[in-house]
This record gives sequence, structure tokens and C-alpha cells, in this order.
Amino acid sequence: MDFIQWILFFLVVQLIHFAGTWKLYERAGRKAWEAAIPIYNAIVLTSIIKRPKWWVVLLFFPVVNQLMFPVFWIETTRSFGFNQRKDTLLAVLTLGLYIYYINYATDAAYKKDRSLKPRTALGDWVSAIAFAIIAATMVHTYVMQPYTIPSSSLEKTLLTGDYLFVSKFHYGARVPMTTVAFPMIHDSIPFTSKKSYLFSDDYEQRASSLKNKLQLPYMRVPGFQKIKRNEIVVFNQPADTLLDMNNFHPDRNYYKPIDKKTNLVKRCVGIPGDSLEIRDGYVFINGQKNVLPDRSKLQFYHYIYSKKGFSTEKLKRYTGKEFERQYVLTTNNDSQYQSLSRYLYLQSIGDRKFLVKTDDKGISDDLLNFIRSLRVSCKEIKPTVRRANLTEEIADQLRKDSEVDSVIRNFSPKGELDASVFPHVASLQWNTDNFGPIYIPKKGATVRLDESSMPFYKRIISEYERNQLDIIGNQYFINGERADSYTFQQDYYWMMGDNRQSSLDARMWGYVPFDHVVGKPVFIWFSKDDVNGGIRWERLFTTVSGNGEPVSYLKFFLIGLGLYFVSSFVLKMKKKKAKK
Repeated sequence: MDFIQWILFFLVVQLIHFAGTWKLYERAGRKAWEAAIPIYNAIVLTSIIKRPKWWVVLLFFPVVNQLMFPVFWIETTRSFGFNQRKDTLLAVLTLGLYIYYINYATDAAYKKDRSLKPRTALGDWVSAIAFAIIAATMVHTYVMQPYTIPSSSLEKTLLTGDYLFVSKFHYGARVPMTTVAFPMIHDSIPFTSKKSYLFSDDYEQRASSLKNKLQLPYMRVPGFQKIKRNEIVVFNQPADTLLDMNNFHPDRNYYKPIDKKTNLVKRCVGIPGDSLEIRDGYVFINGQKNVLPDRSKLQFYHYIYSKKGFSTEKLKRYTGKEFERQYVLTTNNDSQYQSLSRYLYLQSIGDRKFLVKTDDKGISDDLLNFIRSLRVSCKEIKPTVRRANLTEEIADQLRKDSEVDSVIRNFSPKGELDASVFPHVASLQWNTDNFGPIYIPKKGATVRLDESSMPFYKRIISEYERNQLDIIGNQYFINGERADSYTFQQDYYWMMGDNRQSSLDARMWGYVPFDHVVGKPVFIWFSKDDVNGGIRWERLFTTVSGNGEPVSYLKFFLIGLGLYFVSSFVLKMKKKKAKK
């Protein structure tokens, strides 16, 4: 819906409210016309149901209002004596239309002195849970959102298994566009494959679907900070308009609302108006090499050469992480050989020997225990050439190791085509390590449209800024009018991972529009090592940005929590004494 349609929808809702409640307003000692005035009628209704007037404000926050409307329906029925469990259920299941029955089919009197306290312990519990959910939804949607790091694209700064709090207010909280959705659930309902929101993804039905007409236009609460170069940002992945995010076909074939696209976290290395180029893996902005914050550590794949072989254990001491390994198992007799033959993942290499290849978690516990019970020799192969993802600092340390002959960074040379790279034009011969230069669009800037520029801006014009784009020969028509230039309607950003050769980022799917930005990660509240197990205590309550090594504020949090509980206990004791 556009704004005019939403205003009309709002007026229709007001008419429905008036038709169903005007008699109830009169029974409560108010005027019938007060039920017809938008916003004012809600303020009057809070007086009738004896609830605080600030509840009205919550009716205008998308998603939160879905929780508040049933509360108003239930409180209205109870104010006229309909306070049984069946009345509550009917009020909710009929979407409030049960109030029409009370209004027209009964002579129920207004309960002026009704008690606001729940009648049962269960009712008290349900009431507390309901408002806890409303408060949490409000905070989650407009203030701070929890987020989990699912991949290693920002490794060394943010680790897989870090749990973040992401600020919505730094860049301005985005008003949810998907108005009918389960609160605090992003995509699918837990334990099901069902969507958590109403939206039609069918191409033919997209324009006419009622589900999509309930979508709000893009709006944002003003923020107090603009996105700065090299800041870490959480955003909705633009490529999630596709059925398969790894298949970046230029024509759309799948739809999702912007606010329901996959959440990603990357570093913003390019801001609106920048000219960006990647040379041998390093980002250059406006011709100058980009200088990252000291907490960020770029990683590239390197080849480690050692004539003597270089063990995984030693490499692990440098990097602090596991690697794939290979072992040779040597059996002493046919019985041991036959016993080990039962394992499907063992490769026989003759002479009663087996080769074991493991992932970064090493040999499984059951196989290791079985090897030990058989007393079979198990020896790791020390490769003479290893491929490892390293920071420059670690690579330099390895070069000084006496067992290492050389360490060479691996990257795709300039001119070697990677067809998966944006804007997917073969003649550019770009790849993830040598890319650009490319202009990052800025709101209000105008670019020429021609055969060379259109691949860069086609998706911006048609997808992100929602214009009808037609290409006929070498002519371009935007919303039916001939165009040889285009002026951008919003800012765009270039998002990349610090783990440069192991990051699915803007090099694949291009620009990130500002309307896709979710927020700014501010601190890590929990961190779990999924590979080695256990909690990373040193990372709890550390800030995401800043200089120097991260410092944990966990002890200050625990002290504050302790003081809160002590003060609460003291206040309770004082109240008990005062009652005596």
C-alpha cells in the first residue's frame, strides 16, 4: 500500500470501530460521537477500560500493535461484564467483532468499579507474560536486536558463535514494512517451514495479493549517526530476492519483503560517493589504500611450503584453530585389518594400511577409541605444502619458522575472469581479488545510462528503487519515458568481510541500499566456541568497535546486577516492616 491507501484503510478501521462501539461509549457515560473521532476515540476508550493513556501510542507501532489490539478487545469486553474465559477467546478469535454482539445484542451495563487485578493466578501469569512480550517486541523492533554470527567472514573481529546486540537507533530504526507477522521471529516459524509473516512470493500474484497490500512503505525513525567507512553493519542481503542466493541471475524470480530478507553482518568499506577498487585483495578508496581499524585483521589464503613437512599441531599453535588432517593407520595382522575395514571413510592404501582424512574437528571419538582398543599405529602425515587462511601477521611469523621454506599469499591475478563477480560482465575480466574501479551511488547523484553503465545500475533502478525499466535495443525507458541518465533516490554502500577469500559479500551481489540497513552491532553479550566447545568468557560483554584489544565488562555487569537484586530485597523488607 502507498500512504493514501493506508490513510483510507485507517479511516475504514475507524468506521468499523464506531459501528461496533458507539452504544458502549454511551453506556459508559460518554457521547456516541466520541467513538468516531480517530485517535481521540482510543484515548476515550482507555478511560472507559481504566488503562493508561500511553497505551494509545503502542497502537501506532507496526507489529507491536498486533499485540495491543487483542488487549484492547479483551479489556473492552471485561469492562461490560464479559470476563469469562470463553468471552476472552471469542474476542480474540473474532478479531474484536465479538464486541458487536455486546454492543447490539445485549444490554450489558458498564462496570465502573471493576477490579483490574486478574481473578486467578493463571490470569495474573498470562497478563505478565503478555506485557513482557509487548515490551520485548518494542525493544527488539525499534531499539536493540539480538543477533548471532553465523559465519567466519569477519573472523578475528567477530567470531562464529558470537551473540551480538545490534543497535537500531544509531542509524535510525526502520519501521517494519511487513505489518502482519509473528513478533520477534524473522523468517520461518520455529520447528516448521512456514513463513512467520504474510506475503505472496508468486510473481503473477504479487501486485494483486491482499497479503502484499498490507505491506507498509519504507519509513525510518531519524538516527543520530551516519554509517562511517569501515564500520561493521548488519543489513538485509539484497540478493535474497533470488531463489538461490548463490545463483546471481540478473532477472528476479523470487520475492521477499525487505525486512524479511536474510540478515548479514559485514564491514562497510565503501560509502556513498566513493570510487572503490580491489587490487590483489586490498581495497583502495578514491585511489588510496583503505586503512582498517586496528581490531580488524585481514585474512587471505596462503600456501606454506616445507620440505620436512609441517604438522597440524604446530600450525594450530600459530593460528589458534584446527585444520584438515591426514593420518596413516598401520595394522599388524589380518584381524586388525578386517576390523578397521568396517569403517566406510577409511581408504585402504595397501600393505595393511589405511588413510584417514578428517575435517577441522579431527578424528571422531568413536573411531579414535576403536583405534586405541585395537592398538593400531596412528601417525599424522606432515604435508610439504599446506593451504591455510592467515593474517599477514601470522604469515610473517611463519616465514621466520625454521621448518618453513616459504609462505606465499594466494590470489587471483588481474585479468583472470570470475563469472560470479558483480556486475557479471565477462568483458571486464574481474575477480574477487582484482576488481573495479566501481562508483558507489550517492543519493541525488546522476549517472549516464549506456551499454557499459547499465549492468551496474539495472537492479538499482528496477529492484531497489522500484521503477519500471524497459530496454529496447540500445534505448532505455524508465516508467514509460525515454532516459539517458538516472538520479539515485537513496544512498548505497559496499559491504565486505575481513576474511577476504572466504566471504560472500558485495563482490558477488553488488550495492547495499540504505533501506536494507538494519543497525550497528554494539557489543557481544555471549560467545560460544562451537568447534572446541565451551564459552569464550573473555569475549562476554566486550564492545564491537574501538581501539586496542577488546575488554570484557562482564564483571561490571555482574556487580550492577548484584546491586539491583540487593536493593530490591532491601526495599521489599522495608515495605514489610512498614505494613507491620
